[in-house]
Amino acid sequence: MNWINLNDIDQLASIREASFNKPQLIFKHSTTCSISKMAFSRFERAEAPDAIDFYYLDLLNYRNISAAVAETFQVHHESPQVVLIKNGECIYDESHYGIMMDEVVEQAGV
Repeated sequence: MNWINLNDIDQLASIREASFNKPQLIFKHSTTCSISKMAFSRFERAEAPDAIDFYYLDLLNYRNISAAVAETFQVHHESPQVVLIKNGECIYDESHYGIMMDEVVEQAGV
C-alpha cells in the first residue's frame, strides 16, 4: 500500500479538492493502541485499489490535524478510524473492528 503521510493541516484542503476526482481515505492511527495496531495491520494486508488515495495520520504526533479532520469533514473522532472523502464530503467513516478494505471499496464505488 502506498501511504501518503498526513502531517500538515494544509493537506486537508488538498484532500478535499482531490476528492472530486478520486476518493481519498484518511486512516487515523494510534501507534500505542493494540486495537489500532491490529486494524492497521489487517487493513494494510488487504488489496488496496489504485482508485483511492490513502493517507496515514499518526494521531499521537498530529492531534491538531486529527481534530481538524473531525471538524472539516463533520465526523466524530475515533481511534483507529477511517474517513472516506468523495466530492468534498465524508461519505463513510468507521472505527475499531469495523475497519475493512472491502467495505471502503464498496462505499467508494470503485
